[in-house]
Amino acid sequence: MNKPLLLLGACLLAFSATGASAQTWPARPVRIVVAYPPGGVSDIVSRALADKLGHQLGATVVVENKAGAGGTLGMDAVAKAAPDGYTIGFSSISPLSLNPLLGKVNYDPFKDIVPVVSVMASPVVLLGTPAFTGTRLADVVEQARNRPGALRWGTSGMATVGHIMLEQFKRGAGVDITHIPYKGGGQQQNDALGGQFELLSTNLGPVLNGHIKAGKLKPLAIGAPARIDLLPDVPTFAEAGYPKANMMSVFGIFAPAGTPEPVLQRLNAEINQALAQPDLKARLVGSDNVPTGGSAADFAKVIRTEYDNNRDIIKQAGIKLD
Repeated sequence: MNKPLLLLGACLLAFSATGASAQTWPARPVRIVVAYPPGGVSDIVSRALADKLGHQLGATVVVENKAGAGGTLGMDAVAKAAPDGYTIGFSSISPLSLNPLLGKVNYDPFKDIVPVVSVMASPVVLLGTPAFTGTRLADVVEQARNRPGALRWGTSGMATVGHIMLEQFKRGAGVDITHIPYKGGGQQQNDALGGQFELLSTNLGPVLNGHIKAGKLKPLAIGAPARIDLLPDVPTFAEAGYPKANMMSVFGIFAPAGTPEPVLQRLNAEINQALAQPDLKARLVGSDNVPTGGSAADFAKVIRTEYDNNRDIIKQAGIKLD
């Protein structure tokens, strides 16, 4: 047999093997690499999702936590895994849309990893502390214009989602507000309650929700896909006229680039089916998250848009990691 025919035969064999693997997937356990530590909301949600997928697929779905470096260690493991559908990842989009803009990562966020489906959005709320005299987002703008730099806005750290929200809000409103970065959320929340600064951006949670209900912290706006049931009278930043400040922590499922398209399509369909089930939806809502779902293309668009917006504001504001 001549060389061209040998090459053609090899190509046909490879195509046939790929098709067969897609049709029979999953034939062995599927691993979900969670880019965060055990015990947190992302871990709890991913395990609930793994349980649903296991039943739907008729296969074992295991969860492996690989935390560190803001989620980039877990996503690096996904990027380097065999593209056969047996290793997927669960993470926020920050390791793709934010972290690569702030330091070196060992993967290309748009070439080595493919989005499969969005799973949930974790809203970020802007709160007024006892030191803030206003009651609305418009009061923040007015006070910031009247006293440039006097208002202080606390976040959980430099280059976090809350910090990016602040910079996008400042840019959109044309105001100057002083950033107060913390290392994590515990001390930040205690200082907010003590009125050490006027504004606080943070993710919702049971303890924080209790302070809001007690009137100790005043919700002014929220970064979310839409208003949430917990705070129905609080507008999103997009509603208030600041769409680029409408920041939230978006989580989803990812796969190594090169994973067969039929496998990706089935994963998307199965996860959307799981997210539509009342018990999983209730678990997400009960942990102050918003179920999302949707197509892989829409999820990829969300990531690219946030990447572009983050790149612009990081450059303009000169944001750097500590």
